[in-house]
Amino acid sequence: MKIVKHSGAVVNFNPEKLVESLLKSGADSFTAEAIVKEITSEIYEGISTKNIYKKAFALLKKHTNSHAARYNLRAAIEMLGPEGFYFEKYIARLFEAEKYTTKTNVVLQGNCVMHEVDILIKKNDMVAMVECKFHGGKEAASDVKVPMYVFSRFNDLRHKTYNLFSSKEKITDCWIVTNTRFTADAIAFAECSGINLLSWDYPEKRSLKSRNNIDCLYPVTCLTTLSRAEKEKILLLDVILVKELVDNRSILKEIGISSNRIKNVLKEVSELCKCF
Repeated sequence: MKIVKHSGAVVNFNPEKLVESLLKSGADSFTAEAIVKEITSEIYEGISTKNIYKKAFALLKKHTNSHAARYNLRAAIEMLGPEGFYFEKYIARLFEAEKYTTKTNVVLQGNCVMHEVDILIKKNDMVAMVECKFHGGKEAASDVKVPMYVFSRFNDLRHKTYNLFSSKEKITDCWIVTNTRFTADAIAFAECSGINLLSWDYPEKRSLKSRNNIDCLYPVTCLTTLSRAEKEKILLLDVILVKELVDNRSILKEIGISSNRIKNVLKEVSELCKCF
């Protein structure tokens, strides 16, 4: 069976790969196999991977909302656009979970020109600039021009002293973060230049798709019990992570969600984070 990827490439349908993705969402093997069996009976030659994902998501949601939420993670991160403003806040939260102090949208004068830095992070004596590259489609990639450009900005900033988190600090490190992927040349240039990269699938054990399982770092946009409009209202109130709803439950009432639905939302939060 031939299926069509987002990029337009035609590949063979791989049921084992679909099973693996369902298991990673938290579904048990019986549920995963049952979903794949149903999807296999419905798909047709030339179906898009997007439609297969939609079918899998709908079937998974019938079993458990929290599993569907995890399965929906990549799409949920894409919902932090379209400009990427909330994506920057989300990335700042990820660094804060690792005990970094953060600042967002800082304008600094370099040796040559002014620069708007998406995020500044600090831990101990290390201060780094973080450049976020948000893409609306999962097939988009950040190529080698991105780290080359960011590296030039880093070089314009790194030799000056600033009052950032305290007085007389220098920017010593550089990160580039994207919600999609980096090309092989982009990774090679970054590694050669000492730039840290973070993407959906890189680095392998500390990528966006893997680190969210640690300390419940899921964005609120992954919750299946909220509408898109409700998620946008919550983001406007600066609640970015699912776990932040634990201590901000009143926000759900504030945006007009009924008591019964609030119970369902909090149940999904509890199952997703196992935190209360």
